[in-house]
Amino acid sequence: MTATHALGFQDVTVERELEELPVKGTLPDWLRGSLLRNGPARFRVGARAYRHWFDGLAMLHRFAIADGAVSYSNRFLESPAQQAAAKDGRIAFGEFASDPCRSIFKRVTTAFTPPAFGQNANVNLSVIADQLVAMTETPMAVAFDPDTLATAGVVGYDDDIAGFVTTAHPLYDFDRHENFNYLLNFGPRSAYQVYGLPDGSRARRQVAAINAKEPAYIHSFGMTEHYVVLVEFPLVVNPLKLLVSGKPFIENYEWKPERGATFHVIDKASGEIVVTAKSEAFFAFHHVNAWEEDGAVVVDICAYDGPHVVDALYLDKVTEGFAAADQTVDARLRRYRVPLTGGAVTSEQISDVPLELPRINFKPHNGRPYRYVYGTSRSDGGRFLDQLAKIDVHSGETRVWHEPDTYPGEPVFIARPGGSGEDDGVVLSVVLDAQRETSFLLCLDAATFAEVARAEVPQPVPFGFHGQFLTEGARAQLA
Repeated sequence: MTATHALGFQDVTVERELEELPVKGTLPDWLRGSLLRNGPARFRVGARAYRHWFDGLAMLHRFAIADGAVSYSNRFLESPAQQAAAKDGRIAFGEFASDPCRSIFKRVTTAFTPPAFGQNANVNLSVIADQLVAMTETPMAVAFDPDTLATAGVVGYDDDIAGFVTTAHPLYDFDRHENFNYLLNFGPRSAYQVYGLPDGSRARRQVAAINAKEPAYIHSFGMTEHYVVLVEFPLVVNPLKLLVSGKPFIENYEWKPERGATFHVIDKASGEIVVTAKSEAFFAFHHVNAWEEDGAVVVDICAYDGPHVVDALYLDKVTEGFAAADQTVDARLRRYRVPLTGGAVTSEQISDVPLELPRINFKPHNGRPYRYVYGTSRSDGGRFLDQLAKIDVHSGETRVWHEPDTYPGEPVFIARPGGSGEDDGVVLSVVLDAQRETSFLLCLDAATFAEVARAEVPQPVPFGFHGQFLTEGARAQLA
């Protein structure tokens, strides 16, 4: 049987605690902490199955690193979706592309009555009121213990900002000590509500509201020193259709390229919409970075020409693999320049190498000029994301890590304490070894992109989405 990435989409049902993994190579002495990962691990419940990669029940993974040694543990997140599956043996809630979501309009109140879809926090990790939480694209966060991975319960907010869709990619402002995000409220007058969440608080501060007749699907956003940058892609929905169609959430959205993409630049302090500007149509899941330069906001994004990748990630398709020549499933690093005084948005492609799940040296460079981005990529002829890439956005030079029949996940950059350069540190990625039917934690030198070490897990770790590295005792200010 040919080794294949499809192994990364198979159900994992066993929770394990492995005190010490075999390590090849030598991990840096200064690398101490835990890489925490979130993502789907179970796609079938009873006689029914989820349909899309984005829908599987969430599992948390922990790689704890100290003194050159690595331990591993994994545990299902006891979300409402997981609890219902365990209790009733059925899929009880709709998700991104599975099952109808007719009850989406149930109001989110101060008592936190969640919507009837998106009860499975399988996308990312963040912090709310000093609690580490798993997040999804609805405003439902599930707290857990970062040491044991034990679930602590759903975390609500102490405010009256209502909404149904958000991003699992809040951005932390180290100067203001706030996490920024947006919340979309569907209705006769739908609105994107940009808010800040101060450290230690569960009360969100609404910054601005932008009305939208047909809201767009927005997975992430950008942020500079002074502004939030919200980009509406022309993948949009009629809220009434969403209410009555009976279709899964994303299947209500339509691609309308004639609308182009709309950039909203919002002042974080005053809430003023500084500029709204148009570009050609494109689609994206992930922003890379944004900053202010010469009277404009510069926005780097992993851009697709259209939303074809959403369809390509249905499980019946993605397990078969991408067609080698189908570039519609590949994102490219693209730079947009938005003049703050108005005028046309311009764009340029920085690299020809596909790039997704991007990460940067976050604390010193998010919202400011930067040089290096790390991400997953697809080799020529690859059937799935089968390599890691580091792109120098100044020169376009790219370094790649690739090994046959392996499939790496999101690369997470960890800076060396006291390091002198932007890429002075290491990159960690969880890699599926399809030939051996196992996985390993890969450690690369971030500057050279050469392998430093790997810690071998004696079982496949399913493909996840996002994670965070916590230094010992850390709880806040995550990338």
